[in-house]
Amino acid sequence: MQNLKRSMNRLQAMELFVSAVREGSFSAAGRRVGLSPASVRYIGELEAQLGVQLLNRSTRHLGLTDAGKIFFQRTEQVLHGIEDAEAAALSLQTAPRGTLRVHSRTLFGIKVLSPLIPGFQKLYPELKVELRLSERHALLREDEFDVDFQIQAPKDPGLMQRRLLRSERILVASPDYVARMPKLREPEDITRHKCLTYWMGPDDVVWKFMRRNRLREIVVPSSFSSNNGVVLCDLAVTGHGIALLDDYTVAEELKSRRLIRLLPGFRVTNSSFDEGIYAAFLQSAYLPEKIRVFVDYMAENVPKQIKRSAQ
Repeated sequence: MQNLKRSMNRLQAMELFVSAVREGSFSAAGRRVGLSPASVRYIGELEAQLGVQLLNRSTRHLGLTDAGKIFFQRTEQVLHGIEDAEAAALSLQTAPRGTLRVHSRTLFGIKVLSPLIPGFQKLYPELKVELRLSERHALLREDEFDVDFQIQAPKDPGLMQRRLLRSERILVASPDYVARMPKLREPEDITRHKCLTYWMGPDDVVWKFMRRNRLREIVVPSSFSSNNGVVLCDLAVTGHGIALLDDYTVAEELKSRRLIRLLPGFRVTNSSFDEGIYAAFLQSAYLPEKIRVFVDYMAENVPKQIKRSAQ
């Protein structure tokens, strides 16, 4: 029993050490792993057992020693292995339970994911879902998310992915805006219009147009920019300009004629033409059952939800 207790203390010390390096402070690390401030002594005991100093401490900063860098890398691998082992054991459960933490871009989360969550939870009532929305990619391990829905294929190492559907970005505006503004026949005509653009930094906004393998890149006049697609969609509906949005996010507005598609003969993007919705999750030898059933459910139902919106 005493050996088991020492092993548990060492494991807690390893968890606290890794978290302290990531967070940059002992107090934040303790909160993340659920240990009291007094548990900081575990790291001192760990250093004493190893006979080396792992951290250089100051009032404002924690820095790794050379030995600490090596120990951090190896300890992360050990902890990941423990997580995989736990996931393997949990995968044998007949019913997924616990908490599933999901991250999504705002517009996709509101328009597509949110309506599907109740149906998923009817199938898995013991599984709590936390859905958080923002306009960035989540750091799955650091932010402790299980699944992140992304609009392009994830390129981060250590991630697995599943594409749920193909999509494209389209130009839209309200009928009122189209009626009162100059005709839009060619991409170059857009320079005479008000454009509602997605904020991607201080540089000029460039929209790319493709037809018959001919690429045109147009610097568009941005009358308003935001890093939130919901805002851009709402302003387009109220006649404030032309927006470039993913087709599935404006399906209802197109169906109700609150928005009209412009230049339908062109493919348009502000980044890449290879677009779609991807579910991203951490690479693991054993995929937790809660992630597997959630991604399977969304892969089956996201296309149906979008199709219903467009009918």
